[in-house]
Parts: sequence; C-alpha cells; structure tokens
Amino acid sequence: MKGFGDVLDLDFELKVVRGEGADPQIVRFGDLITGPTVVSVYMRNNTGSCDKQNDSLVAHADAIEKRGWQVIALSRDTAGSHQRYASKKGVGYTLVSDPKDLFAQAADAVVEKKMYGRTFQGPLRSAWLLAADGTVKTIVEKVDAKQHGEQVLAAIDSLSVSYTHLRAHETEADLV
Repeated sequence: MKGFGDVLDLDFELKVVRGEGADPQIVRFGDLITGPTVVSVYMRNNTGSCDKQNDSLVAHADAIEKRGWQVIALSRDTAGSHQRYASKKGVGYTLVSDPKDLFAQAADAVVEKKMYGRTFQGPLRSAWLLAADGTVKTIVEKVDAKQHGEQVLAAIDSLSVSYTHLRAHETEADLV
C-alpha cells in the first residue's frame, strides 16, 4: 500500500457526479484533485455500512471544506446509481464511479475481502488525504462508518498540528 509522501498516479478517467442533481461526466481523476482532497473509498451505495460512512461525510462536509479540503467519495457503483444516491442522501460532494478499482490500484490498496462465504479482491475501505499533486498526506486505513466524518476531521487536524509544529521547529532552527 502507498503511504505518506508517495505520489499517486491519478492519470485515468472515470465517471463522476458532482453533487446532488448533477449529470454524470467523464473526467480524468487527477483533474478532480485541485487542492487538499479527501478521497473516501467505499464499496456500494445503499448498503448499511457504506450508507453510514457517507451519512457521516455529508454531516461533516461543511466542516471539512471550512478547513480547506474538498471531499470525493468513490465506489464501484455506476454514475447513474451515484446520481440517484446523491439526491436521496443529499450528497453535495463529488461521487466517483470506479468499477475497475483504478484508484485502489493507483494507491496499491486492493485487498482480499470476504462476504457471504466468498473471497474476492476489492478496494480497501479507507480515506486518503491528498495534496493537489496527488501526494499522500495521510490515510485513514480503518474506517469507522458511523464516525467517518469525525475520523477525517481528526486526520485533517493532526496534519495541521504537525505542520504547525514543523514550521515552529524550522523557525527555531533558522534563528540558531
């Protein structure tokens, strides 16, 4: 799995729905990352844990955006499913259709999953905090579906604290 400081190759096209009421578009994924971005990965719309994950993001999207981060959620669902889901759930952020797990492949985060007695490969349920150039700033590897928005905010806040501490340290070094 890619980690802190790695730059993801985001040069692939996917269908996106940019919020409630939007029509699907085909977009180069890297073009969506225009600044600090949270990419939340889940499996399917209209399933228990995935709905809780998105409900939590919807509830915290304004706070995330106020901290200067945009939100993108991606799953294997079709763009049409995302369009209906955005309207049903009041999703204002971008939903991405990734049926071939291209983002998970770029992040080296395709993992073995088990469901209903069968084993298959799928994307790691996670949140990736990326810089505008696709550099991984941090990863939420173990998503707590009900608390996902809070997890993302905590990850953003920890980056801010780390950056503030680093800047203070650099300033002290410059003075010596």
